[in-house]
Amino acid sequence: MKEKTHPEYYSIVATCICGNEEEIGSTKPEMRVEICSSCHPFYTGTQKILDAEGRVDRFQKRYGKKQ
Repeated sequence: MKEKTHPEYYSIVATCICGNEEEIGSTKPEMRVEICSSCHPFYTGTQKILDAEGRVDRFQKRYGKKQ
């Protein structure tokens, strides 16, 4: 294998803004992430809706379940 063609590989601790820390391998010596498996809506089951000018309500009215 040729020398100096592959980047250096580090064992680091990635830190999320929610405070969760997870040990991973990376080519970067330090990593901070905005969202992780502890706070991601897909894994937690919670849903965060950012309503921009009533678009969500308009969509629910038009295509939502009929009562």
